[in-house]
Amino acid sequence: MAGSSRRRRRQRQEWPPCPETPDEPTPQGPPALREVAVAERLSKKTCHAACSTSTITPGPDVWADLLDSMLHQIIALLSSFQDLLAFIGTCRSWRAALSSLPPAFSFNFPPLHLQTDMNYPHPRRNFIKYSHLSHLKWKLTDPAKETSSLCCSPSQNLWDRMCYLGCSFGYLIFSSLEQCVLVDVYSGAVVRPPKFKSTRNHELYYGILVASLNSPNSQLLLCSRTSMFQWQVGTDSWLEHPFCGERILQIVFFRGEIFAMDFLERLHRIRLVPQLIVQEVAVVWGEDMVVGLNFKPWLVVCSDMLLLVDLSVGIDALSGFSGTFKVFRLDFSVEPAKWVKVENLGNSALFVSLDRRNPTFSSMNPERWGGKSNCVYVAGAGSSENSNEAWTVVELGQEVPSTALCPTYNPMPIQTPNGHGNHPQNLWVLPSFVYGVEQ
Repeated sequence: MAGSSRRRRRQRQEWPPCPETPDEPTPQGPPALREVAVAERLSKKTCHAACSTSTITPGPDVWADLLDSMLHQIIALLSSFQDLLAFIGTCRSWRAALSSLPPAFSFNFPPLHLQTDMNYPHPRRNFIKYSHLSHLKWKLTDPAKETSSLCCSPSQNLWDRMCYLGCSFGYLIFSSLEQCVLVDVYSGAVVRPPKFKSTRNHELYYGILVASLNSPNSQLLLCSRTSMFQWQVGTDSWLEHPFCGERILQIVFFRGEIFAMDFLERLHRIRLVPQLIVQEVAVVWGEDMVVGLNFKPWLVVCSDMLLLVDLSVGIDALSGFSGTFKVFRLDFSVEPAKWVKVENLGNSALFVSLDRRNPTFSSMNPERWGGKSNCVYVAGAGSSENSNEAWTVVELGQEVPSTALCPTYNPMPIQTPNGHGNHPQNLWVLPSFVYGVEQ
């Protein structure tokens, strides 16, 4: 009996299977079908247990019949990703409420930390052309409950030689000379868009989804030195648009629009209809902006603000390599728009990774899940064999430890000549199924 109790306790610590969205265009092989079947049985059992407990007397199951608006209020109170898993595992109607969240909804729990485990020759060899994905594995950790993690790997075999292009809406994006693949970070499911027909696709360096895969407006954008490739999810071909601008470092979505930052730190607005257009946004840089040596800045959407997070670095004879985060808010009320320095983040925290192709996040009231306000969470320290911390927390204005920026105390390995690494490093991510179909 005691052994059975211990086994039950251990089972409760495991993360449940990924809930599948019926409309998601993910190829379903035999392993994936088994995962879906297991998830469905677990959901039915959980729902039946809840119903049998709450309906001792005849009557409707009031819990399963709650309005979506009320379920959305419950989701807003959740303080960890595992709380969300418990919520959507209650029954089918509660799981469906997650897909009907309004586009402007923001979760009150932090993103998951993704730490890759790939057999590279050396962490500093970011200059290699392709990543070997035959043994690709990664670990997901919830900052709100660090004692629990989940190890993942692709559900299908991938080519040995593929280049990492970024992470978007819960998918890692890779490409080879003629094929692009998307790997779900939570379930490991692999999506294979149609093959390329252009001879210049070997220059691809960045990829991003403009909406979740289960959205009717979902599209995948890939950037090369001379073109931007556009794939409407569900179609069998790509559109190629000439692009002669500087390399795109990052793309974010703000107030229903797409903004991009290029290698020269210029801001652009991207429009997809009636045709793809990349237009520079006139922005005034304040005198208190970047001074001296710096990393390229991050764009972060925080509530109703578009922020620029800059890391100003320096080399001191005594302390060595160090840096300080500065944050600026884009003021659209003036013409042209202007970056205005933010002295304090208030009750918000920001999440960034060293590779700007990876998504950035913000969290309101992080104390609810054990976090800290007015801080930047950097997913970078875990790439060192001598580091025990998967990420670093730095208060705005305080000195950033050199180990958070580069475990080898050398800033050069972080950036390749193209401004990007060619394999995934530690990053922050939300699984694909948390994004509603309306986004």
